[in-house]
Amino acid sequence: MMEAAALFNLRAREYQEKFMDTSLYHHTFRAFCDYILKHGAHILELACGPGNITQYLIAARPDFQLLCTDIAPQMLELAKANNPSANYQLLDCRDIGKLTQQFDGIMCGFVLPYISRKEAAKLIADTAKLLHPGGVLYLSTMEGDYDMSGMQTNSYGDEVQVYYHDAEWLSQNLRRYHFTVTDIQRFDSPGANGVISRDLIIIATKAG
Repeated sequence: MMEAAALFNLRAREYQEKFMDTSLYHHTFRAFCDYILKHGAHILELACGPGNITQYLIAARPDFQLLCTDIAPQMLELAKANNPSANYQLLDCRDIGKLTQQFDGIMCGFVLPYISRKEAAKLIADTAKLLHPGGVLYLSTMEGDYDMSGMQTNSYGDEVQVYYHDAEWLSQNLRRYHFTVTDIQRFDSPGANGVISRDLIIIATKAG
């Protein structure tokens, strides 16, 4: 088994080649942007990878002040090359509670498949502390019964622990930390080894 951090560092260039096209999710990124009315809003992106979502955010909202984070140094190097106008920081999404800056929005694209329920609950709690009142949180994951979580092998033969999360559990935790769920979307997308997965996108707003 390989830890997710080591895997993403090892496969950074392969990930870039495979996942830079995020057009399948553009309408959900647009919704996130539209909920943020403030000009010059400060946005935190978690697990930015090679900057695929970053690229969309910069094009759609050049006024955004972006702080992009990732646990894998090689991913950050690619993201910096692809989007030099953003700011970057090496950071594990499980450690965002260490940040002291407040944000108007947090983009969390497909982080949840690599963290447990306990870690996901803490992540939501941490985002609530980091967001200004009225701040917007974007979460995406592979939806499924948590009991389906386990080891999966990717197309390169690497084994990694993958977690499934469901909308009801995530919504309950969001409400617990005073978020209002404003948008939920589901659609199918190609998963590992050609298997179709059900993607879940939740956009939530912190109480004002």
